[in-house]
Amino acid sequence: MKKVLAIAGFDPSGWAGVQADLRTLEDFSVMGLSVVTSLTAQNRRAVKATLHIPPAFVRKQITALLEEFEPDAVKIGMLGSAGNVAMLVRALRGAKLRNIVLDPVFRSTSGMPLLEKRGIKALEAMFPLAAVVTPNVPEASIISGVEIKSVKDAEEAARRIYSLGPAHVLVKGGHLKGAPADILYDGSGFEYYGGKRIMARREVLHGTGCVLSSAIAAGLAAGEPVKKAVRDARAYLAEVLEDRMRRF
Repeated sequence: MKKVLAIAGFDPSGWAGVQADLRTLEDFSVMGLSVVTSLTAQNRRAVKATLHIPPAFVRKQITALLEEFEPDAVKIGMLGSAGNVAMLVRALRGAKLRNIVLDPVFRSTSGMPLLEKRGIKALEAMFPLAAVVTPNVPEASIISGVEIKSVKDAEEAARRIYSLGPAHVLVKGGHLKGAPADILYDGSGFEYYGGKRIMARREVLHGTGCVLSSAIAAGLAAGEPVKKAVRDARAYLAEVLEDRMRRF
């Protein structure tokens, strides 16, 4: 069975963070391993507080898992502190892990910071290790310095993020006006993934970035090329949202 290591925060609601990652990986028939980087006090509407796990203990979690398992892919989400970012960069390099999907989580939808300001800059050192980086529009704007208001702006942001070293950049366009479009850039051209805008309550949309990035990691672990992994992950996310809207 293929294995994916999910490195992210803990969400008590179960709709985001490592819980969402593990549920997604199970749906793809992939064995999920998890490392918790930060504890949060939150529900589906808002993050109330965070408590970041010390880097040394995060490292112990990773070391213990790698003694027994060899992950086929890695999904990275909320890291919380600059110390965790720096430690993880060293750990990833030392273990020579592959198929890394980096979802740069900076702030919750409700406005709570989920990564220290120093950590945002430090995160750039992780980009050259990533097969795919998956920022949404606000995150891509922060990383690239481009104010994104259109698809053309998103393309320019993708180019600038790509220059930092990842193999692929997926700018998620849900924050743009009009029909949402995700843009994948591999240094030579763009792939566009369109779709219809889903009108749903905030709590229904909670954790969608986690679901998408872990689904991409599952595809990469199974040997899929990045474009197909992204396409399959988006289709899976659409099914998840339809199910949530029907049930919740």
